[in-house]
Amino acid sequence: MFSYVTLGSNDLDKSVDFYLELLKEQGAKTLIKMDRIVFIGKSMQSPMLALCIPFNKEPATPGNGTMLSIAPGSKEKVDELYHKAISLGASCEGAPGQRIEKTFYGAYVRDLDDNKLCFNHFG
Repeated sequence: MFSYVTLGSNDLDKSVDFYLELLKEQGAKTLIKMDRIVFIGKSMQSPMLALCIPFNKEPATPGNGTMLSIAPGSKEKVDELYHKAISLGASCEGAPGQRIEKTFYGAYVRDLDDNKLCFNHFG
């Protein structure tokens, strides 16, 4: 259904390094690299994350209400990804925990460019 999600960055190299390290256990790798945009993911046929310097050359800013959500596969993997993101320089927006009883477990961080991420597990 989805092709890719784009997040703006003010330091593309740092942002790419952050996400490649954060998502390497999910099989993420650089798929396309151009001067102002990099696509990472498992394959060109799977959903990808595009990191870019904004086209209008204005500073990248996070959108209010915008969030990228990543499902690593289990509550334990949510915890691992949250702690890995923090160790890579992300800031806490909500420690791992059950958000909706028996339905939704999640954790929230802000990446190096202040984009909001959610790590979650349904079930």
